[in-house]
Amino acid sequence: MKIGLQIPSFTWPGGPEQLGSHLARIGQAADEAGFASLWVMDHFFQIAMIGKPDEPMLEGYSALSFLAAVTRRVRLGTLVTGVIYRHPGILVKTVTALDVLSGGRAYFGIGAAWFEREAVGLGVPFPPMKERFERLEEALQIAHQMWSGKVAAYNGKHYRLAEPLNSPQAVSKPRPPIMVGGVGEKKTLYLVARYADACNLFAFAGPEAIRAKLAVLRRHCEQVGRPYEEIERTAVGTLDVGQGAMSAREAIEYCRRMSDAGVQHLIVSLSRVHEIKPIEVMGKEVIPRVVEF
Repeated sequence: MKIGLQIPSFTWPGGPEQLGSHLARIGQAADEAGFASLWVMDHFFQIAMIGKPDEPMLEGYSALSFLAAVTRRVRLGTLVTGVIYRHPGILVKTVTALDVLSGGRAYFGIGAAWFEREAVGLGVPFPPMKERFERLEEALQIAHQMWSGKVAAYNGKHYRLAEPLNSPQAVSKPRPPIMVGGVGEKKTLYLVARYADACNLFAFAGPEAIRAKLAVLRRHCEQVGRPYEEIERTAVGTLDVGQGAMSAREAIEYCRRMSDAGVQHLIVSLSRVHEIKPIEVMGKEVIPRVVEF
């Protein structure tokens, strides 16, 4: 099992002047501790399950570019980009730049978007769910085409690209791994099977729920004629280690349960991550053990 680190909150001591130094220390510590990946949310307002809307929220790809410059090994991605926030052609160029400048360490996380308040608040069109999923599928098709090097016009229902040129091309081969986030069984997991290299489920739902979602994904893979094992199975959760409520042993057992449910890459947020101690505990006591799962 691989362990990734998600940074969902930037509410740290010192205010905006210290955000950069905190983020650099977190990124460097995660890199040194052996985390496989490093993620930020692609939100512009803080989400309700984490904090208040007006709490600090950095723009995702700017934060990832900053992290790329202060790390050497860890992979980088958004968990996940809402398709409505950026035109797909520009989004593919943005992820490609991250991949090139990081030496081939980008993930491409994308989903249908759900946070209407931030979209309306910032003047971004928020179409009905059906249209958002149509746009998501077209964006995935555009990503595949642009990373294939094919420059022919793309004419979809919602997006039309006369010349989808992508130069330089990504360093990752055949492309940055595409992750589709979400657990919807009818559409989201179908899009994973059809277009993605990774899914992203919710660890807090528990092992049985994860097994059920992965069974649906397997059926979709059979439907589209794709090997289920080609898809990286990831989930996002939370741990509280390092002077917290959870011991390293408990964290290891939590990871084991997720692995037994079928998760290959567990992406966790850590309480008080800016104190660095939780990252060090994960690196010394948890990651070396769970890599065996």
